[in-house]
Amino acid sequence: MIDNTAMFKFSYGLFLLSSRIGGKDNACIINTAAQVTDNPKRVSIAVNKQNYTCEIIRQAGDFTLSVLTVDAPFSLFQRFGFQSGRENDKFAGFEPIARAQSANYYLTEYANAQISCNVVETVDCGSHMIFIGEVTEAKVLSDRPSVTYEYYFANIKPKPETKKKKGFVCKICGYVYEGDELPPDFVCPICKHGADDFEPIA
Repeated sequence: MIDNTAMFKFSYGLFLLSSRIGGKDNACIINTAAQVTDNPKRVSIAVNKQNYTCEIIRQAGDFTLSVLTVDAPFSLFQRFGFQSGRENDKFAGFEPIARAQSANYYLTEYANAQISCNVVETVDCGSHMIFIGEVTEAKVLSDRPSVTYEYYFANIKPKPETKKKKGFVCKICGYVYEGDELPPDFVCPICKHGADDFEPIA
């Protein structure tokens, strides 16, 4: 079943992206997702190729998005956005989840919509892989507003401790790169975002 209201909630925000292969679940936080066609309903997502979730999606051929809400705590971003799932089970002991028809996990709390897709096209874009998926399921979970990047920065992410440090800070996770210049191809070792997501320490 595809609920068009869920697709509207998907129109902007931050997302928990999940997939499953060989009995192993993995997930990460992404901010690049968009609906690209209406009939059939297809969406595109961009995932850093260094992220283990990207590898899982390539093997599984499907993915599920949970559209995060303003209620999402920073601990959720720490669990799914900043640590690798290659060795650790990110879902271990994590309760507010359910299985979609695709068998992928999705959030039942801190999300206002769940959208599952089968991958129909994959595009290698250098540091990222773009997956285009045809929507197989979309449903509304709550009426809470979606969290935007701006809201996340202003209200959820703690401000990094940068006193007496000179360099650049990752706007996503707060990692500090110390130095006069940030290499243009630098990738954050914590959240795997690139140099474009860093800003000079004031």
